[in-house]
Amino acid sequence: MPENRNLPLSRRAAAGLALASFALPRFAIAQADQRPTITVAVQAISTSNTLEPLREQSNVMTRVVSSFLEPLIDLDWLGDLSARPTLAKSWRRIDDRTLELTLRDGVRFHDGSLLTAEDVAFSFGPEHMWGSGGGATPGPGGMFTSMTAGTGTKEPPAEVVAIARLAFPGFDRMEVVDISTVRLVNRTPDVTLEGRLARPAASVISRRAFEAASDWLSWARQPVGTGPYRVAEYRADSHLLLEAHDAHWAGRPPLRAIRFVQVPEVAARVAGLRTGEYDFACDLPPDQITVVNASPRHHVASRAIANHRVTAFDKTHPTLRDPRIRRALTHAIDRQAIVDGLWSGTSGVPKGMQFDFFGPMLVPDWDAPRFDLAEARRLLREAGYAGAPIPYRLLNNYYTNQTATAQVLVEGWRQAGLNVRIEMKENWSQILLADGGRGLRDNSNTAFFNDPVGAMAAFGPSGQQWASGEWRNDEAAAALEALQSSTDTDRRRAALRRMLEICEREDPAYTVLHQTVNLTGKRRDIGWRASGSFAMDFTARNWSV
Repeated sequence: MPENRNLPLSRRAAAGLALASFALPRFAIAQADQRPTITVAVQAISTSNTLEPLREQSNVMTRVVSSFLEPLIDLDWLGDLSARPTLAKSWRRIDDRTLELTLRDGVRFHDGSLLTAEDVAFSFGPEHMWGSGGGATPGPGGMFTSMTAGTGTKEPPAEVVAIARLAFPGFDRMEVVDISTVRLVNRTPDVTLEGRLARPAASVISRRAFEAASDWLSWARQPVGTGPYRVAEYRADSHLLLEAHDAHWAGRPPLRAIRFVQVPEVAARVAGLRTGEYDFACDLPPDQITVVNASPRHHVASRAIANHRVTAFDKTHPTLRDPRIRRALTHAIDRQAIVDGLWSGTSGVPKGMQFDFFGPMLVPDWDAPRFDLAEARRLLREAGYAGAPIPYRLLNNYYTNQTATAQVLVEGWRQAGLNVRIEMKENWSQILLADGGRGLRDNSNTAFFNDPVGAMAAFGPSGQQWASGEWRNDEAAAALEALQSSTDTDRRRAALRRMLEICEREDPAYTVLHQTVNLTGKRRDIGWRASGSFAMDFTARNWSV
């Protein structure tokens, strides 16, 4: 308000005092909030320049999304990965196709609206998730590399529909029973419905906020959920600012704000941590543990997570069409040397695409292909391989230790007689471009919940390699169908074994390298634990100073 110079001085002073008094409560409230604001240096925030998990489920996106969006059921990522109530306070099985969930009372979205069953149904409805059909090619871990729709329209991009199909292949509908009760109804039996609801793709959104957005892309860059923090500002390839959602159902968050800043270089993240510019530095390689721990004010928090690093094959490449060549590639990898030399023994060689938390579904007598150069050479002779070059498209350390690992792989392949040539690329669009030059590439695969289908779905018809045209196998698809729809444990375990036999031995789609270990540099005075996921937990149960 401009100052009125026509008022007498005493009245202008009184008006000024009145304005100051009017502003005082907000100032006092701000001053009273002594919660800290922290800065987290990350390698990247998003690969698609959006914050909508249905648009992208990459490793980097997983780190931030759980702070502002929540599912009905979550997993205890700080503990044993068991299911825990989140937006649903309880649930029960109606039958092998139907799960009924009761919502928490009084949950508020970031826009102030109350969570109801209608919001849940909308989150799983055509406007947000399914659209009018279509499909697309997902990238690593369900990530996509281009927006094919959604700009200027509310129609979900085709990529969104593809992730929805991957996450919920048997989905029929989400029924509203009453204001606080919903039923997830599947077309086919599925013993994993509870786990599927823990995926980032199952996050619940505000219908009111979605409908108020101008188009789908605008929504995806500032989604409104129920998480402990809300999206205050997002600038692609720069930073993401989250602010406390003090009306959160679990109570006030311990932080006033979190600022994720994109710092691609490891050295810059570590330097900023040591100088105090950053409170956390993510995606550190093991050789930085001693550097960070040498500081009396910092140390590295680490944990093996539900993710495996893999090498993916494009079997449409002229040389890789022969499965014996791909099998030779798998036998020419010294996985233990990678774990020992590049991960200082912090990682491990998994039993193929399996995790210990699969429990009774684990195939215990299965292992990654043995390191056997003689067997690799035999397979190459049998296939008549004459040294044709095999392209290996590579990004510069999107994955921790990616370039160093590639160098180890190429040397092992050279010793076996394989002519693998690294081609450095700038982004995932270049990696996945179907121009006839795809051969090998790096990837990782996440188990989004504690059942084999959470990992193996990536190698079925809705998975990234199948959709991109790199690899398809009808028998593997049939085995996946049995794994997803059978309710018999023995049959499901047999289906998993068959998928492993096909995908890792007979017609390799990939080969596992090692389990991923998340290494995060942090201030020593902060009580914070690394989770069993890429996700960073900044709730009250994981924060103390």
